[in-house]
Amino acid sequence: MLLVALNEPEVEEKLESGQGKTTVRRFLSRFCTPIFLESFILTFLAEWGDRSQIATIALATHKNALGVAVGAILGHTICTSLAVVGGSMLASKISQGTVATIGGLLFLGFSLSSYFYPPL
Repeated sequence: MLLVALNEPEVEEKLESGQGKTTVRRFLSRFCTPIFLESFILTFLAEWGDRSQIATIALATHKNALGVAVGAILGHTICTSLAVVGGSMLASKISQGTVATIGGLLFLGFSLSSYFYPPL
């Protein structure tokens, strides 16, 4: 009986037109795409507990918290936007494998540098 109901044109039409979804659910299904969620989670986890976040917390305790919040949001938005645009331009010129190789070599170089020349 359920299979018969699923094959009816009325049900298919409702599913395609988005009927039955609330306005909030339609908005979230458009806004929370997989790429948005992936980039949000990646950025959130990468920045959580970072020194800049702790410095922002310290600044907000001594100064105007609203001003600090707006400045931090604007600064992070500009920085991330430049990274996205730069990464897009770089991706059109260099392959992903080359970027991964260069990044790995830089990582090894910096680790060797910190091993042989420890911080003062």
